[in-house]
Amino acid sequence: MLRDKSLIPLSQQHHNGLALGVLVRRALAEDAGPENVERQARRIVERYEIELTNHFAIEEEVLFPACPPELVGPLVEEHRRMEALVEELRAGPRLETIEEFLELLRGHIRREEEGLFERIQRELPRETLDRLGGEIDARAVRVCL
Repeated sequence: MLRDKSLIPLSQQHHNGLALGVLVRRALAEDAGPENVERQARRIVERYEIELTNHFAIEEEVLFPACPPELVGPLVEEHRRMEALVEELRAGPRLETIEEFLELLRGHIRREEEGLFERIQRELPRETLDRLGGEIDARAVRVCL
């Protein structure tokens, strides 16, 4: 199903999250030395600060309140886990933490895109999607990798 226009800014941020995973994994496949692990951990922390904090806030403050609680509860828990992993990376870059973060981020994005977004674009009324979309669009940070 095509993504509803109201959700496109969040889907674009999802795309950036998936691209971050690819870029970090490629960089680590070429060099898994401590300096590069630290560099890739910084990359994740920077992307978190630039885009993911914005993304999580929009979802939790704008989108999720309009969604069935049973769908969003696990997603909020994943947000908190990713935040904790970012804090671990700030404290000390570890390859295992990077891998855990990237795997959680990838799965989280898939659950939102293939589960939550598909369902709400089918079930929420057009006027609700338009109202949410206006606020999402106004608040979304747009970046280029």
